[in-house]
Amino acid sequence: MNKVFDSAAEAVADVPSGVSIAVGGFGICGIPSTLIGALLDTGVTDLDAVSNNCGVDDTGLGKLLGAGRLRRMVASYVGENKEFARQYLHGELEVELTPQGTLAERMRAGGTGIPAFFTATGVGTQVADGGLPWKYDAEGNVEIASPAKEVRRFGGQDYALEESITTDFALVRAAKGDRHGNLVYNRSARNFNPLAAMCGRVTIAEVEELVEPGEIDPDEIHTPGVFVHRVVALTPEQAADKKIEKRTVRPSVVEPSSVVEPSSVVEPVETPSHSKEA
Repeated sequence: MNKVFDSAAEAVADVPSGVSIAVGGFGICGIPSTLIGALLDTGVTDLDAVSNNCGVDDTGLGKLLGAGRLRRMVASYVGENKEFARQYLHGELEVELTPQGTLAERMRAGGTGIPAFFTATGVGTQVADGGLPWKYDAEGNVEIASPAKEVRRFGGQDYALEESITTDFALVRAAKGDRHGNLVYNRSARNFNPLAAMCGRVTIAEVEELVEPGEIDPDEIHTPGVFVHRVVALTPEQAADKKIEKRTVRPSVVEPSSVVEPSSVVEPVETPSHSKEA
């Protein structure tokens, strides 16, 4: 089955307003930036997004956020995005903060047909007890708070019940993919992409390199094609467009004063040992 679409615009053309979407990536590493841009161009709004974070200002999901297209966000980390904070605190965006490992498992469970699971994470905090502000009103009052979760005791320890996540659509990015939708990710760019691909009812993948079925060793496949419904091959320019969230570098030239010349190395001086005579 050939799942390849001619363009990202064609692949997201039937995504309507008001649906839920899972999006791969961590920070802005491994994000499906081309599909996000195509979705922005369609004009859809009132989206419920599930992702580790919401990109940064004007990058990744930050583009949809800045355009006012997101209604609700389920994420584990929301720093590095001033517009996100502004919308949340002013009651324009509903936010469900979830521990990162729990979010990953909720997405994986959704993809494997597990409706819920118990975890010790969050027990004894507002994560399990409820009361986390999900949405504020315009005056800064809590309009919607998280509900309390069922807690059970297993083996002498308390565990909270977490519901799995499934979404209407999912957008992911892979380094390599074939026409059947089998995907391979590049190192840390794998991150949340396999989980997003699993929990989406319709998963759309943008791939940097498109190959024919059989060219990928089955042992190297990270996401089997059964989870992927549409594939978009990126152009070389699109594949190379990878922004760096925070560039941290050191000086490329070592200062002369910090270089120790071989001739200036001081050889250790051997001192005579002192023995105590009887």
